[in-house]
Amino acid sequence: MASNHLELLQEPSIDTDKLSYEIFSILESNFLFGYDDPKLWKPVDTGVQSMKNQRGKICILSIDGGGMRSILAGKALAYLENALKVKSGNPDARIADYFDVAAGTGVGGVFTAMLFGSRNDNRPIFKAEDTWKFLVENGNRFYRQKSGSGLLKRILRTGNGNGVKENTLGFETVMKEAFTVNGNGKSLTLRNTLKPVLIPCYDLSSSAPFLFSRADALESESFDFRLWEVCRATSALPGLFEPVSMKSVDGKTKCVAVDGGLAMSNPTAAAITHVLHNKHEFPFVRGVEDLLVVSLGSGGVLDEYNKVKGWKGKEWALPMARISGDSSADMVDHAVSLAFGQCRTTNYVRIQVC
Repeated sequence: MASNHLELLQEPSIDTDKLSYEIFSILESNFLFGYDDPKLWKPVDTGVQSMKNQRGKICILSIDGGGMRSILAGKALAYLENALKVKSGNPDARIADYFDVAAGTGVGGVFTAMLFGSRNDNRPIFKAEDTWKFLVENGNRFYRQKSGSGLLKRILRTGNGNGVKENTLGFETVMKEAFTVNGNGKSLTLRNTLKPVLIPCYDLSSSAPFLFSRADALESESFDFRLWEVCRATSALPGLFEPVSMKSVDGKTKCVAVDGGLAMSNPTAAAITHVLHNKHEFPFVRGVEDLLVVSLGSGGVLDEYNKVKGWKGKEWALPMARISGDSSADMVDHAVSLAFGQCRTTNYVRIQVC
């Protein structure tokens, strides 16, 4: 039964380059790249006074969690960034230049921090191409297994106590390397992001979702957290990683965090709400008609009846979290689509693989 359990949890083989091309050909013709005026492709100033961008819309990027399934989202982001370079004629164009707000859960939160975090408050640390490569190159450092050879088995196994500690240590090491200022060892924080970002976790100490927000961090050090810890918090899936006991940079706000996907598997609605109710940063936004939203999913649920019909509670533990998260993500997609009404085909794009 354990063997069947692992086989079912392994991801299907996907030609991500071909799939990225196909899904973004739709995006290219109907959404971001449907504009003919080259003046619209000037990057957006990071100043608050310029948050109404050249297109007269606020562009929101949302990235679901999904563990190694997020390689697909990373590939899609790389394709998008390359298309932006071609369309704008700027070989150094980045995702952060063309999106005004970003939200991400789990590995999607890590990608958000990578694409919008900055060591010099000017340019992002990473390119979009680095997101999926990050998973491929570093996965074996924090998804370890003593026996078995598949990386996907390592990420999706429940693991024993020692495995969880090894995963946690490996992930923390990678995150600290990614979000430390070169030379002085200082950790970057939410304040060191180029645009508003939102990254959720679930706080065990308050029994409620907790949303890491750049806007809150700029208002008070009590809501400013180190980026490497934010990434640890949003990715701390029980059974794979230890919970994170963390504090704000001034030590006044505490959080005992586990996986953001348990609280908010699809952060699109949170990002939209943040923009609609934040008149300080987005004074020109009247409603959803003033938004352009790209939401990246991470794949559908599993459906192989013959392999799951004999499962006991132990076998269902990890898949239940995924099924719950995927279902919640789809419900958010449905609600957002209805909220956009007549402009949902032009202002809202959800990219999801079933």
